[in-house]
Amino acid sequence: MLSSPDEELRAELRTWLAEHPPPAVDIAATLADAATLRAWQHTLHAGRWVGIHWPVEYGGRGASVTQVAIYNEELARSGAPPLLGRAGITLVGPTLMTHGTERQRAQWMPRILAGDDVWCQLFSEPGAGSDLAALSTRAEQRGSEYRITGQKVWSSYATYADMGIALVRTDPAAAPHKGISMLAIPMDAKGVDVRPLRQMTGDREFNEVFFDDVAVPVANLIGPAHDGWSVANTTLANERGASFIWKEQVLHQIAIDALSKACADRGCTRDSVVRQRLAESWIDVEIFRLHNARTLSRLARGHEIGAESSLVKLFWAGMSQRLSDTAIAVLGPGALLTAGDDAGPEAGRWARGLLSTRANSIMGGTSEIQRNIIGERLLGLPREAR
Repeated sequence: MLSSPDEELRAELRTWLAEHPPPAVDIAATLADAATLRAWQHTLHAGRWVGIHWPVEYGGRGASVTQVAIYNEELARSGAPPLLGRAGITLVGPTLMTHGTERQRAQWMPRILAGDDVWCQLFSEPGAGSDLAALSTRAEQRGSEYRITGQKVWSSYATYADMGIALVRTDPAAAPHKGISMLAIPMDAKGVDVRPLRQMTGDREFNEVFFDDVAVPVANLIGPAHDGWSVANTTLANERGASFIWKEQVLHQIAIDALSKACADRGCTRDSVVRQRLAESWIDVEIFRLHNARTLSRLARGHEIGAESSLVKLFWAGMSQRLSDTAIAVLGPGALLTAGDDAGPEAGRWARGLLSTRANSIMGGTSEIQRNIIGERLLGLPREAR
């Protein structure tokens, strides 16, 4: 049961979205529409609809976990595109609130909300795999500057980023989890080279980033020197938060409804096997909704989710892939078409989903890692041999 303030926020947002319709953005060409996405964030910010979970003193609304879920739900239902600056809103802002200086917060946080500065995350490295502590990008302090050399990969939207938060090794002699620091790096600094990575969907969302003796002021150090691992834990805790799951819930509800309609329009539902596949997908989405409702309820009571978040992530990854597989199976070869008269009104939707959901069992922690966490931390099984 939602409280009156929750219902009021939903009504206010619905009214605002009706007066400010989201722009139509081709999902398959999201990055090509970066200017449109930045302008959309400016519009949202003017209505105080960016970073609503931020405290009021930092420009947010101090929204509760439930209200953030409502916010994501309504944006998804309206067809609003993703925010180009979501890494800054979700990851950088909360990190600055906890570990940043007053100067850093005053300099960067208002621009993050407004969309004036887009940030990216520079953590992963090609030689470190899933072991983030094995990073090797070096930052050597020389007077009032750090000089950075190394490489990062899988940096979303780095092509369009103005700034990036990077984990760098500032004390090579320290233990793996020690000697790491977090720096804010201007992406237009001399020596920064961003190279887009083409995915099998045709998108170039991810990038590899090279640093060749890049100079960054010591004033851009976030948190204590050599204690970047603790700072990064704050960043990662926000990355793994529950806000995205409610949006995913709505998107999957919309998808199963669209698939059911497409099958009915084509007469596919006369086949009992098709009806069974659709029922299985509907059950998947409903189980996901119940998982999310439980998570939201616990968060609203102030409980930490911890290892139980692996259950939701693991189920979401499998569910999204099964739904795409089902769409292709019940709609037939035509669902693989991306253009042309035979592709139908949703040309490319299901083909794109089939390809893009392959990443869901890798991104944000692989399904294998999630199973290890569930087995060891929730079921109490013996730890995997290290």
